[in-house]
Amino acid sequence: MANTSDIRNGLCIKFNGMLCTIIDFQHVKPGKGPAFVRTKMRNIETGKVLENTFSAGHNIDIVRIEHRPYQYLYEEGIGYHFMHTETYEQIFIDKKLVEKPEFLREEMICTIIYHADEEIPLMVELPSFIEATVTYTEPGLKGDTATNTMKPATIDTGAEIRVPLFIDTDDKIKVDTRTGIYSERVKE
Repeated sequence: MANTSDIRNGLCIKFNGMLCTIIDFQHVKPGKGPAFVRTKMRNIETGKVLENTFSAGHNIDIVRIEHRPYQYLYEEGIGYHFMHTETYEQIFIDKKLVEKPEFLREEMICTIIYHADEEIPLMVELPSFIEATVTYTEPGLKGDTATNTMKPATIDTGAEIRVPLFIDTDDKIKVDTRTGIYSERVKE
């Protein structure tokens, strides 16, 4: 059994019957009283962020997880088909396990996180950034580069994001899939 001294970012633990990953933690040793560990955790099933304080030396239940590379193939009904990039084994993943499905593109390499002991897929992680082509946006005006104003745009995956005024249809851009925010224009 592990204790609070083993806590680190990215660690997966079982907390109150839920699987959670540690997002952030801080060991605190106040002048008076015992030391404790303040944590922020993300519930893997719901995506909800929880805050909890563990007393120093508190036992925690670490869950072993594996990150496996899969290629996205296609969507079917209530889920998605993926293929392991090394073994070519195909699996079907429920839609609720993909956090930002609007950024999925055929042949995209994703990471599927598995509960290693039970061989259950827990969630699908998309690449942090994708390159996309703007399929539709209102035309920009010359000289609209100085302000920080944004306008709506649709990209080739079908997702709607906000882009700066100088971006036009058919421009290639880089998008952060974790937040859905425009990052930069891609030079060709």
